[in-house]
Amino acid sequence: MTLNRSVLALILLVPAGLAASAQQPAPPLDPQSSSYQAQRRQASELFEQGKRLEALPILERLVRSRPKDDQMLVALAACLVEHAATLTDQQAAAQERFRARDLLDQAWKLGNTSTLAQNLSHLLKELPASGALKFSDNPAVDQIMQAGEAAFARRDFDEAIRDYSHALELEPKNYSAALFIGNSYDRKGDYVNGRKLYQQAMALDPNVETAYRYCADMLARQGDMAGARAMLIHAAVAEPYNRIVWRELHAWATLNKTKINEIYIGQPAPKTTGSEPGGNSSSATQVSAAWQAYRSVQAEWRQGDAFRKYYPRETKYRHSLGEELQALTAAADTEEKQRQSARNGAAPAEDPSLTLLLRLHRAGLIEAYVLFSLGDEGIARDYAAYRGRNRAKLEAYMDQFVIPSL
Repeated sequence: MTLNRSVLALILLVPAGLAASAQQPAPPLDPQSSSYQAQRRQASELFEQGKRLEALPILERLVRSRPKDDQMLVALAACLVEHAATLTDQQAAAQERFRARDLLDQAWKLGNTSTLAQNLSHLLKELPASGALKFSDNPAVDQIMQAGEAAFARRDFDEAIRDYSHALELEPKNYSAALFIGNSYDRKGDYVNGRKLYQQAMALDPNVETAYRYCADMLARQGDMAGARAMLIHAAVAEPYNRIVWRELHAWATLNKTKINEIYIGQPAPKTTGSEPGGNSSSATQVSAAWQAYRSVQAEWRQGDAFRKYYPRETKYRHSLGEELQALTAAADTEEKQRQSARNGAAPAEDPSLTLLLRLHRAGLIEAYVLFSLGDEGIARDYAAYRGRNRAKLEAYMDQFVIPSL
């Protein structure tokens, strides 16, 4: 499991080590006192600066003093995750991660839905039952990676690079090792080597989003927002159903004072015959014809025959890419004919959803739309195979329809 070190969404988890303190905890503070407010400001400043070593004991005291301060709960959880990386006792490290997860649950119940809280909670919920992080099936490599994580958490990036590089030498296909070397170079300001190692990780597994996202973060910090955009497109194509990717995309859009386009083709309810009061009967007929074609194809699939022909190795019906592709293509073809036949006289009002469908159809990107916007459990099963054959189309869809150009 790779913990998030993202900065683009203004949620930078700058790692910092923390040795376990043998001192007795300081007594709680009065939340209304000036001392409490001063320490809260100090903890927030240290946290934003990435100085988690100094921030954590202050946050512990603040949370004991005011257990319902959701922002401090999230900050404490983030610091505990970094602390866990410095512990050689894996059981103690697991307890730190479990405690961080519980703190995030408390913050969520108090209404904290910040990007940091969501991303960190997402990652911690993927922890195995043991709470331990594993970077290799080879015990020697895993031990070296753990040492690298501890060095990274202490902000000793040179030592981290040495450890991660040793692991990569022993296991040349270890994605995390290449990724973390790049991230260590990135954190020490060596962006050339950072990008080189990020690209090495991308080559090792192009279907993992993390290296693209880390590289996007680095480029954004350098002011290369177009480059960051390109990397985030790669990240979305790698893992389109990963919510962290989409939070990152929205963060990129916010930084650039724009918005990610929510692409969805809305379908009207079935039309009754005749014109609606105050409406246009020819327009109603036009819309009905296109969506009736869609529903006819859909009915064939749900009866089972079309599904079995398209997926001969599957015995049970599921909602699929094949079904939506054929149904939406039928609607688009019908709409195209309707518009061509309206050469004489006034053309009926165009339906925005069908206009969008035609744009996708003409660009050959209906399948990409289905996989990204309609990706339920059934459709998602078709994604990996389609991506293997059509990565360029998926990237074109993101580029042309979803992420605004700068």
